[in-house]
Order: sequence, then structure tokens, then C-alpha cells
Amino acid sequence: MLVVLMENQLLAPEQVCHSCLMADQSGQPRWQEGKLRCGRALRRMADDQPVQYECQMGFRIAQIE
Repeated sequence: MLVVLMENQLLAPEQVCHSCLMADQSGQPRWQEGKLRCGRALRRMADDQPVQYECQMGFRIAQIE
């Protein structure tokens, strides 16, 4: 599941991505083959951290289970 990380909260991508020009037709992040296509991967600081990306709009997106 993808979430948008804010300072002290987690948001569903549809709350943020629906207004993004880089989102897909349904207002979701462009997620393909386990990678965020509308952002760049960020380096993990520890192995127990979720995979994180920074989208084109500057939001941090994480893949959590």
C-alpha cells in the first residue's frame, strides 16, 4: 500500500495525487512493477525502513505493508 508522508500524519494518495498532473487517469500515483514512475527513489537510512520516494510535487511517498 502506498501512503503520503506528512510531518505527523499519513495520507492516502488519492487525497493528494488527484490534483497532480503526473497522476494516472484515476488520480493515483504512477506505480508500475513495484516502482513509483512519477518520482525518484530515496536512499534508505536503515533496512527496517519502508521504501520511500519523492514525487514530482515534492511529497514523500512510502510503500508500507
